[in-house]
Amino acid sequence: MKEYSSIIVLNGCPGVGKLTIGQELISRISGRLLDIHSVYDVAFALTKFGTPTFIETLERIEAIAYGLIRKLPAEVPVVLTTVLAGSSDWGDAKWKHIVDLGHDRAPLFVVHLHCDLDENIRRIEAADRAAKRKPRDSGMAKRNHAEGKVLAGMDEANYLQLDVTELSRRMPRPRLRSGSDTLRVRVQPGLF
Repeated sequence: MKEYSSIIVLNGCPGVGKLTIGQELISRISGRLLDIHSVYDVAFALTKFGTPTFIETLERIEAIAYGLIRKLPAEVPVVLTTVLAGSSDWGDAKWKHIVDLGHDRAPLFVVHLHCDLDENIRRIEAADRAAKRKPRDSGMAKRNHAEGKVLAGMDEANYLQLDVTELSRRMPRPRLRSGSDTLRVRVQPGLF
């Protein structure tokens, strides 16, 4: 099997299991994980949300993190978690930074994670999220499901859409059913 670096982006709304899946994935592929909360926690702790200082803090932390990722040995894959949906100048610019990073450490893999509303609410209200500074507002899950904004990255060559509704702490990995409407995989020819 060919040795190569890679960027794996887990994109999904809050409470779908990005961090849980990312942690499991890096243990299986001997990779590194940059969770969105690792970046945002500094900005939330030291600045006021939504202000120019908040945005600048996020951009500076991401620039440092992405610079360090580019310096990792080529054989070390990196998993990123993010929540990028809809279209905005800021979100589009953030996605471009991820794509640029993916080109520098190709290949770029994009995985969209989804779960049904009831499960999303159950997960987002979980008590252990508070200690991790994660949102626990079930209204957020309801809004995200009602708005149905398209997640960034579905046009990338290596794309996977995964419904993780059945994923729980007692079940170590999601079960994929052949022919499922929730699974679409595109892998670049000649990659393996």
